[in-house]
Amino acid sequence: MELPSQYPAGEVEQRRYAAWLSAGAFAADAASDRPPFTMVIPPPNVTGSLHIGHALDHTIQDALVRRKRMQGFEALWLPGMDHAGIATQNVVERQLAAQGLSRHDLGREAFVERVWQWKAESGGAILGQMKRLGDSVDWSRERFTMDAGLSQAVQTIFKKLFDDDLVYRAERIINWCPRCLTALSDIEVEHSDDDGELVSIRYGEGEASIVVATTRAETMLGDTAVAVHPDDERYRHLVGTEVELPLTGRRIPVVADPHVDPAFGSGAVKVTPAHDPNDFEIGRRHDLPSLTVLDERGVITAHGPFEGLDRFEARPAIVAALREQGRVVAEKRPYVHAVGHCSRCRTTVEPRLSLQWFVRTEPLARAAGEAVRDGRVRIAPPELAKRYFAWVDNMHDWCISRQLWWGHRIPVWYGPDGEVRCVGPGETPPSGEGWRQDEDVLDTWFSSALWPFSTLGWPEKTPDLAKFYPTSVLVTGYDILFFWVARMMMFGLYAMEGTPPFAVVALHGMVRDQHGKKMSKSSGNVIDPLDWIDRFGADATRFTLARGANPGGDVPVSEEWCQGSRAFCNKLWNVTRFALLNGATVAGALPSPGALSSVDRWILSRLQDVVEQADEQFEAYEFAKACDLLYHFAWDDVCDWYVELAKPVLAAGGPAAEATRRVLGHVLDELLRLLHPVIPFVTDELWTALTGSLTVATAAWPIPAQSYLDPSAEAEIGRLQRVVTEVRRFRADQGVKPAQRVPAALVGLAEAGLDAHEGLIRAIARLDPPGEDFTAGASLAVTGAVSVELDTRGTIDVAAERARLAKDAAVAEKEIAQCRAKLGNEAFVGKAPAEIVDKIKTRLAAAEADAVRIAAALATLADA
Repeated sequence: MELPSQYPAGEVEQRRYAAWLSAGAFAADAASDRPPFTMVIPPPNVTGSLHIGHALDHTIQDALVRRKRMQGFEALWLPGMDHAGIATQNVVERQLAAQGLSRHDLGREAFVERVWQWKAESGGAILGQMKRLGDSVDWSRERFTMDAGLSQAVQTIFKKLFDDDLVYRAERIINWCPRCLTALSDIEVEHSDDDGELVSIRYGEGEASIVVATTRAETMLGDTAVAVHPDDERYRHLVGTEVELPLTGRRIPVVADPHVDPAFGSGAVKVTPAHDPNDFEIGRRHDLPSLTVLDERGVITAHGPFEGLDRFEARPAIVAALREQGRVVAEKRPYVHAVGHCSRCRTTVEPRLSLQWFVRTEPLARAAGEAVRDGRVRIAPPELAKRYFAWVDNMHDWCISRQLWWGHRIPVWYGPDGEVRCVGPGETPPSGEGWRQDEDVLDTWFSSALWPFSTLGWPEKTPDLAKFYPTSVLVTGYDILFFWVARMMMFGLYAMEGTPPFAVVALHGMVRDQHGKKMSKSSGNVIDPLDWIDRFGADATRFTLARGANPGGDVPVSEEWCQGSRAFCNKLWNVTRFALLNGATVAGALPSPGALSSVDRWILSRLQDVVEQADEQFEAYEFAKACDLLYHFAWDDVCDWYVELAKPVLAAGGPAAEATRRVLGHVLDELLRLLHPVIPFVTDELWTALTGSLTVATAAWPIPAQSYLDPSAEAEIGRLQRVVTEVRRFRADQGVKPAQRVPAALVGLAEAGLDAHEGLIRAIARLDPPGEDFTAGASLAVTGAVSVELDTRGTIDVAAERARLAKDAAVAEKEIAQCRAKLGNEAFVGKAPAEIVDKIKTRLAAAEADAVRIAAALATLADA
């Protein structure tokens, strides 16, 4: 197969992916006797599109599963989507609003049908985008959290939890979104530091008065007590008495409760049990009434002058009324404090007393913690395990009901006489007058918590479940360790009789810009991976992300780095094209080491070491290290050295050339296999051209061959490289044109064991043998044994070069002096940010290295 002169990324990617699908390269067989390797894709929202975080997550997963497939595992990477209850309902409701309609105009059944229609027409765009990235998922097993099988799984586990008294319905303080009009779990609330005001208000009169501070003055209308710490001497005389609640005329008690921090503010707090989770607990301990003063949209419902005002309108109005009565003791604005926002619409969340369904998490979370502590599940990197324990060891009961129409409806019916009946799959719901089903649906995370086993057919005992559960690795960002991982652990252990849903949780960080800054639209640094794929190719996008992916660490990226990754793909293209044009082959057995030159033995020895290191790094999820290793082996060892050393041999022909063609073919064959998991498209195109086989996606993963390890050849070629490198450095420093040949005497080659390589050294370093009139103008001491004497006449204007180097030396010395002066200034070092001090240290080291290099260059020049 002849390759075009340029790599046509877009055409290759489309054609290769279609070929993989046609060949069934990603299909997994539950009947296979090969060992299983299973991953389930963290299901993206049906409303979503591929963002840079997805691209990182999918690149890592794809690299893992492609390698395992090549290693002979029955590898299943199972795709699917989440129905995204709130987000999807919002999308369709916005469409209806544009038509002047609401979901209530349609009714529940028609609205749900409308959502399914939207899903069929517009939802799931991300699946096509996953194909563009190169995801090697088994599309025949694609699942959706609302499909029939997964809906059965949801109903089954809810029924099991209900029967085991692990779900219950109760009035509790929950997170409420006044825009989405639904409860939210803790993980659906995003906190940010917002500007507000802290108002200190005097309750009561004279000696019996007490001052409380609040950022939510509107909730005081629902206060039912003031609380102080039991040991606070300042207020002990007030405990058990009552004070008048301003603006209401109601009298409320002063209670003593250990939750109060006597050192915060005045040491007294207002207690609003219906609108604050801590106040709710105080209220339960002291049997206080709960007064709801805000409706579901955040509008004041308390009778009086503020009734009907939005919460943010009521707040300044109430403060003004208190100020007019002389009740405001102090006001602090702006007062920066943490405020919860709905993760979907960014509306400020309102704590609200509401009747909801909850999962009793304590026994489930305890089991999830034990599975990691006893080693059944490993978190990588291990230092992130403490975050996991901090969550599961302190988990609150999980609010699972949502006031939506899109989602899994809670399978509970209520009877006319207070009966409550939970209905499992296949059971007939109760009917008759007065029976009604619960109106709420389950939290989206409830169904996705079943993902590792529901997608394999549970609760049925399917061949897929028997073969592929438990899954092998869960790859996800550390930012959803609490959101999803803990919930899958709880439900997996519960439903699958103590078997965890995965063996390893491999955590990666967030993608950031090249300065380490979080990406945001406001910062203007958001990267669209689809734009990068269009401009640089999917492989370049993937390699850029993988090369920054250290376990658990954030991943900095930039467009410049992606351009470098594209250059790397082009380098692979060019070297494979060179190999094909020069007859490189993979046919027949590789010659034995004794039949090879030391250069061929060197590259084969280096290859074995690289294969071994790459294996270790992939197994440890060290993608950055693996990519860096393969990048430098490909670019430095193969392209910059081996190909250049091979060119004279190939040009000379004969048996040595035939051996080199076979070695070159073998090295590229294995290199392309090693790189395939990370950059699948270009490697597949090149490998099939090189080998004539169908696809590298199902080729065998390289295994180190100990017989080709050759430390002596590596040492020998290492000495050769030092000779050539020193000559090249001299030529570059002296401004000698790359193609210009320079007469030179090579001294000490025999002593260094390099005499057989003199021709190669001269060929790649552009050195001619010394003639009769040879005069050494410069001498390079390479090692203790080898030196190179060069005739610089006609190639270097020595006087001009000495003047140039002297000028460069002065610049370097000035930089050194400035940096040392700053670092020697204790006042500067003590006050300057650490990153500024580090930059100056880096500048000093670079300037000192320049000074040494310039001095060495000056020393090599003969007097003018």
